[in-house]
Amino acid sequence: MKQRCISYALGVAWAVCAGQALSKDLTLAISEGSSGGTDHARVIAKYQGLADALGSSLKQKVNVVFIREFSALEDGLKNKRFAMAMARPSDYPARGLRDYGYQYVASARPDGHCLIIVPQDSSHKTLADIKGQRIVLPSPAAYMTKFCTAELRDNGIDLSKERVERVREQDSVPLYLSHKLADVGGVASYSGAAKKLEQSGHRVLHKSVAQPYFPLIADASFTEVQIRAMQAALKALPDSAPGRDVLKRVGVQGFDNAGEARLRALLPWLGL
Repeated sequence: MKQRCISYALGVAWAVCAGQALSKDLTLAISEGSSGGTDHARVIAKYQGLADALGSSLKQKVNVVFIREFSALEDGLKNKRFAMAMARPSDYPARGLRDYGYQYVASARPDGHCLIIVPQDSSHKTLADIKGQRIVLPSPAAYMTKFCTAELRDNGIDLSKERVERVREQDSVPLYLSHKLADVGGVASYSGAAKKLEQSGHRVLHKSVAQPYFPLIADASFTEVQIRAMQAALKALPDSAPGRDVLKRVGVQGFDNAGEARLRALLPWLGL
């Protein structure tokens, strides 16, 4: 593999360099998005089993590197600092394919969706009912806002012509609805807010088209044989107890290696 040097901040600045002359270790960059954890040790514990499965398929050691900031993730992809990267939101791996020469490996299952939610007692029954209502979403720059915007656009709802309230975190969307500060909201299907809808007193009015979730990409130096070996290792994870434990730790059901075309189509769909 080509020489790689990675610098990143984890409270204090430090560097890890990997290259043919120094080490055969590879790096798996992990980004959990703005809602992800901030503890590097926790991320290593969570994903090292996955890195080990990939490393076993490649016969090389793979080390987990936690990337906290989106700017560091994009810079690392742009400058080819990561052997592999697995990230949500999915638009960053999509940029890795389109802009920075990375290769598709797999996406996590299940897919991601934008969920349009309303209070349990809302009279709204279809998307058409939300026109003219107060809609709460995260900031315009947030991936899920772009996701929901594209979905609503495809269903004839132009958010630029609607009353939209903005919140910093997705977890605030149900709170806005509960306190009647908005009538309808949008959240990611894999968000904490989505997992607690019944508890928070909300229901799904509309579930969007599926899009790839938590994609894994690899740099251009990997051969086709290596890519297929990684895909086979990921596909086999549900077939063994240790593999199922890896999936449970990561929080996914499995991996799909047939989503490259959809990931490449994601950015145009989002208007990016």
